[in-house]
Amino acid sequence: MTERLADISARITGIRQLGAVVNAMKGIAAARAHMARSQVDVVDSYAATIAAAMANAIGPRTDPRENLDADSDRTGLLVFCAEQGFAGAFSERVLDSLPKDLTPETLFLIGTRGLSIIAARGITPHWAGPLPSHTNGIPKLADDATKAIYHAVGSGRITQLDVVYTGWTSGRPALLRQRLFPLDLSNLTATKTDRPLTQISETALLDSLGQDYFHAQVCKAALHAFAAENEARMEAMSSAGSQIGRELEAFQAKLRRVRQEAITAEIIELGTGAAQARK
Repeated sequence: MTERLADISARITGIRQLGAVVNAMKGIAAARAHMARSQVDVVDSYAATIAAAMANAIGPRTDPRENLDADSDRTGLLVFCAEQGFAGAFSERVLDSLPKDLTPETLFLIGTRGLSIIAARGITPHWAGPLPSHTNGIPKLADDATKAIYHAVGSGRITQLDVVYTGWTSGRPALLRQRLFPLDLSNLTATKTDRPLTQISETALLDSLGQDYFHAQVCKAALHAFAAENEARMEAMSSAGSQIGRELEAFQAKLRRVRQEAITAEIIELGTGAAQARK
């Protein structure tokens, strides 16, 4: 009986330690998600500033829709998956949304966890990279991804690019797919002012601004994916915490029952011993 009590007590201690780890992971995920969400607004403001500059450079005389390449069929995909585990089916949902006829040579994948899952499916992306563990590493990630994408465009591997990432709406994950390249200049707010005087050509100016705008959009998608992964981890840790709480209650009830049985057995043993002593 004593060994049984010791085993149950040890199990309770282990469950409490696991609960502490789960709570810590939940807290870290919450802090990272909050940081990413606050930085998305900053990136949006930066991208809006660049977009306004591009609109001014184009001027009212240019039809921005002429820059689109809607007929191309060599579409690359920049896909954001989870970097780490304990995020439920986060990466699986993203990968399951990809086309069945996906061409690996046009796939750019970010997230170590997602890379391991898609590798198990027999697919090797053209380029892959890890999602940073902190948001201050995202601009460097965007630099690396941008270089790989531009190289693929330059070599004719792709002529346009879509980004696939997970947002978070009303407490639920939402998969988003958006066009990143070529830049959809039709989304720029038309300017009614005259085009400003510049010392470089319009094409060179738009190319330079377009690169910065593209970089900002990659950073924005990365921040959304980063936040969504951590929010998914928070949800998974909340479910794990609830399960740990239920198991802890069950083992504590079991410990009380076993203790009561031990006390009852001792009383019976003492009573039996006393009765035999009187005979």
